[in-house]
Amino acid sequence: MSRIGKKPVIMEKGVQISVEGNTVRVKGPKGELTQIIPEGVSIDLKGNELYVVKAETGKLAKKANAFQALTRALIQNMVDGVTKGFEKKLEIIGVGYRSALEGRTLNLSLGYSHPVLYPLPDGIDVVIEKPTQITVKGIDKQLVGATAAKIRSFRPPEPYKGKGIRYVGEYVRRKVGKTK
Repeated sequence: MSRIGKKPVIMEKGVQISVEGNTVRVKGPKGELTQIIPEGVSIDLKGNELYVVKAETGKLAKKANAFQALTRALIQNMVDGVTKGFEKKLEIIGVGYRSALEGRTLNLSLGYSHPVLYPLPDGIDVVIEKPTQITVKGIDKQLVGATAAKIRSFRPPEPYKGKGIRYVGEYVRRKVGKTK
């Protein structure tokens, strides 16, 4: 016997979801994403609603509790990604710190003796409004977040002067420096 999840995945217009074995494929106006479903959960399509169902018996029943909610959230993020997309905004703070886009490579000048060159992964677009503002866009929420975190890791904000790359709106706790 199986139990149907309480909250269905919200289906948007123009989105097609297909389930083939343990793989879910979501196709929409911005692209297509696939996700492998873990053991112990399955997908139940009822009309215009998609439910994630967990197994109540068996050795995977305890893990299925966590995987049910995780799988539902991942599929919802896929639906949101192929309809609206995701973006993360970064800002660069520091004298002489700037960014430029050269084809599919992000060129960052961050105070090192050399420029930092970062080739962008497939499925990610970067928009540079100003040399100190970077917007990372894409349809895969996990890939957008990982790419933004990788760019931030090249020069994370330091606590004394606040220089570095930070997310827009991120608060950097400042420390008091030495005094004579």
